[in-house]
Amino acid sequence: MKLYILVIALVFGFSTVHAEDSLYHPKSNAAKDIAAAIAKAKKENKHVLIQGGGNWCIWCKRFNAFTTTDPQLDSMIKKNFIVYHLNYSPENKNETVFAKYGYAQRFGFPVFIVLDENGNRLHTQNSAYLEEGKGYSKEKIMGFLKDWSPAALNPANYKKNE
Repeated sequence: MKLYILVIALVFGFSTVHAEDSLYHPKSNAAKDIAAAIAKAKKENKHVLIQGGGNWCIWCKRFNAFTTTDPQLDSMIKKNFIVYHLNYSPENKNETVFAKYGYAQRFGFPVFIVLDENGNRLHTQNSAYLEEGKGYSKEKIMGFLKDWSPAALNPANYKKNE
């Protein structure tokens, strides 16, 4: 009985760890998922932040961990963006989707594609510019998120006070 419980615990533990490692889903229909993210962004007055990469990419995992465990970054992302993890792997390179957004994979991974609420590509960000030392820079990431937030691109925020 103890062996049976141990086996169950190990299987459950492995599936939990494996689920945490699966930011990207090679079998997903990325075009359909991004269309749903765009529709949600439009409804919530947000932009879409696509993080291109794969479960094989340590820097992709580091970025996700860095931004989701820092309360300020996590809040900033949730306030302004609908996030989608666009898979790039031997199983599925999503070549058509990456082509649609200007071949963002040319910058390496992770790479970030910002779409407005209508699905128009606003910006592609090489993640190397968000790094500092052997990790990511909170200040650089905050600047990137602020610069491509809906508020930053709202013309009403730039009208002269008369």
